[in-house]
Parts: sequence; C-alpha cells; structure tokens
Amino acid sequence: MPEEDEGAAAQTICGPPLPPPPPVFCPPPPVQSKSKFFKTVADNSDPSVGGCEELKRLIVNQQERFGGNLKWLLYNQHIPSLIQDGPQCGLVALWMAGGLLSNKQSVTLDYIVQVATSRGYTIHGEMFSADNMSYLAEEVFGCDCELLTGGMEGENRDRILGQVTAGLPVLIPYDEDFNHEPCQRDGHRAHWAVISGALLGMQNGSFNSDPEIPRLFQPPSSPSALNTGDIEQIYLIAKQGKSLRYQLWEYGSLSHSNNQLLHLDPKRTCDGNVYVVPAGGVQAGLCGKVLLLKQSEQ
Repeated sequence: MPEEDEGAAAQTICGPPLPPPPPVFCPPPPVQSKSKFFKTVADNSDPSVGGCEELKRLIVNQQERFGGNLKWLLYNQHIPSLIQDGPQCGLVALWMAGGLLSNKQSVTLDYIVQVATSRGYTIHGEMFSADNMSYLAEEVFGCDCELLTGGMEGENRDRILGQVTAGLPVLIPYDEDFNHEPCQRDGHRAHWAVISGALLGMQNGSFNSDPEIPRLFQPPSSPSALNTGDIEQIYLIAKQGKSLRYQLWEYGSLSHSNNQLLHLDPKRTCDGNVYVVPAGGVQAGLCGKVLLLKQSEQ
C-alpha cells in the first residue's frame, strides 16, 4: 500500500478527535427573595419612617397638590408597617388595621394566616372575598366589622369619613398601580390597603393653625363637630403591604378603582396554583366593598 494510503487508513480507523468536555457550572448561591429583603429593611429601618413625622414631611413635599384657598385638616392614627411575603396583601392590611383596635393580646401575622387557612378563606394568602375578610377580622381581633357594599360614594362616603375621623381603620380592595397607587385594571391588579386617616380640604370653618405646616389646621376635638358638607377635597392616608411608607390618595381615584374590580388576573388562572375565589368571582367578592373595623361593643 502506498505511504499516503496508509495514513488515510489510519485516519479513518481513529476517527475525528473528540470534542472537549463541557464546562462545569457551579450553581449560583441562593438569592434572597425580594419580600425577604424588604422584611430585613423594615426590621432595620429608621423608626420615623412610616410614622407621623414622615407623614407631615409627605404633606409638605406635596403641597402643590392641595388647593391654596382651602383649610386642610389632618386626621390620622399611626399604624405599624409590615411588608407582605407573597400574595398576603389582605392579611397584612388586616394586621396593620389591628394596630388601631384595643386588644388585650398581641395578634401576629402568622396567627392570622393560620386562621385564614384553617377556615378555607385562603390557600396562598390571597383574599378575594370581603365577606371572608370580615369574618376573619372579627375572629382574630374580637372586633365588630361592618361590610359596606355599593362603592365609596353616597352615604358610604360619610360612613367612611366618620370612621377615619374617629381614629378607626378602613380596609379597601383596589387595583394597584406600579407605584402602589389606585388604578383601573378590571381587577387584574387587585390589592388591599388600610386607611388610617384623611386630609380634608375645607372651604369654611374656624380652626387653629398647625404650628409647623402652612395651610394645615388642627381638626376640632370632637369628630361630630366636623361639617362634612363643607368638605371640598379629600385625600385618604393609606398603607399597604409593599411599602413601609404612608401614601396620600385622592378619594375619587380610590373610589373608581374599588368600583371596577371585575375579573381575576388571567396570569393567575394559568400559573398552576389554586386560589380561593368566591362564587361570582372577583366582582362578587371585592367590587365596591369596604370594611369598617371597630372595637366590639359587647
């Protein structure tokens, strides 16, 4: 056999060279979840964040939003902040609302989750039923809970204002925008917030000026002395489970958001999880519903 043929035969027998082994990738270290991170931030945050001083700074920084010809009355009772872990917005809002109720025992979020799960109100922390939220609030806090239907306007407006000016909490479902403020997404961004107070723009009335903030006045000592017919503008003071801070929401914006909760987010219907949704869906469970919590009269 010629010399070149022998080389060709040897190449055929040996075959092409083997490819190099694939690189070995080490698994990345576990990443702390966003909710866990924010819980750590909350535990180590400045105690003034989320408090009354922080609320007054918010009002000062946003004074251009408020009509200059009005007298602004600030009603608010401080509530603690808590960051939710997963779809627990309603349960976290309820825990925060409990800070304004007189309770002999401290109620933890874990206990609220345990009761809600055992009663079949939730699986993952979701709360798509205002009725179930009412039952849960009364059980875990021993309070009275009034369920308003038909939205936030009309007679319900006076009921809500009477609640917050008396220093009592309101729980409201709404659609949450990227900045946590109310929006209108047909219920696809359904979320819960707790209302702890209000900033009321009054056309008439004699009030004492706040010594620190221009155009801010001290409300009358008795809520019954407030003439709601003189109110020109309303901002509600809200907290929810994705931020430590207070927010000021225009009343009409939250009212519109609360009154258009119609459908479950399509992403939830195909995410492989099962959720507790009442008969009639999100519309029957949340749309136009508001909860007023107060100490039990028994």
